Amino acid sequence: MDGSVVTVVLFAALLHASWNALVKAGSDKYLSTVLVACGAGLVSLPLLPFASAPHADSWPWLVASACCQVIYYRLLAAAYHHGDMSQAYPLMRGAAPLLVALASVPLLGERLHWRQDVAVMLICGGVLTLTILRGAHAGADNAANRATRRKATSYALLNAAIIAGYTMIDAVGVRKSGAPAAYTMWLFVLTAVMLLLCSTNRWRELPAYARSHAPVMLLGGFGTLASYGLALWAMTQAPVAAVAALRETSIMFAAAIAALFLRERLAPGRILAVSLIACGAILMRLG
Repeated sequence: MDGSVVTVVLFAALLHASWNALVKAGSDKYLSTVLVACGAGLVSLPLLPFASAPHADSWPWLVASACCQVIYYRLLAAAYHHGDMSQAYPLMRGAAPLLVALASVPLLGERLHWRQDVAVMLICGGVLTLTILRGAHAGADNAANRATRRKATSYALLNAAIIAGYTMIDAVGVRKSGAPAAYTMWLFVLTAVMLLLCSTNRWRELPAYARSHAPVMLLGGFGTLASYGLALWAMTQAPVAAVAALRETSIMFAAAIAALFLRERLAPGRILAVSLIACGAILMRLG
């Protein structure tokens, strides 16, 4: 994979971890995800007249991806409502690239170099190790806490399948579009509209929540738009499974954010898991 593509995907991973931290920090996880999605749509909307229109062949893929994105945001909010970011995020982001790697061969006809195969396993192994460590430290919790964690795990694993699904859809759609930037912006506009239509029972609460959490809408919206837009561009330059796996180094950035800004202590096992992710990123570059 070209060095410039690796740099772009790593920056996208940093942005992704950052906007997820904003959602997790919000008092209402669902409304926070709605704000992020709407923020991305609002940033995109005025830019659309200046971008080339996506090719007509890509529109069915755009609509399908937007539907998946709506499900993704709802499951994300549910996972963060029931569990910690350090539990849900690794499951969502770790299982997804493994599913993409398995599916890209029969569906897209792509084959990874053996070093990239190893890199995928290292990255997935690292992020899933974080989840195993999380479970090992939770043995003393009561039954209610264990039930809550199981819900978080279920939502996170369901979301991993959704992430893998929209990754594959967008990998095809963005290549058919001939206009990655416009494709991305239309995707977030459609997602924001659909998510609002699915949230009519929360409309009364949304204006007040938006006023008190304006940074979530602005920073989160820009972060998710830029993060996914850069990842989609990278998918036009490199194998989808390689980009999807490298993007999951966002868990490494999430760990750094937790240590530096949230003052969370990184145990030796967690440092080992993050190191596996870093080694996978380096190997992906060499592949």
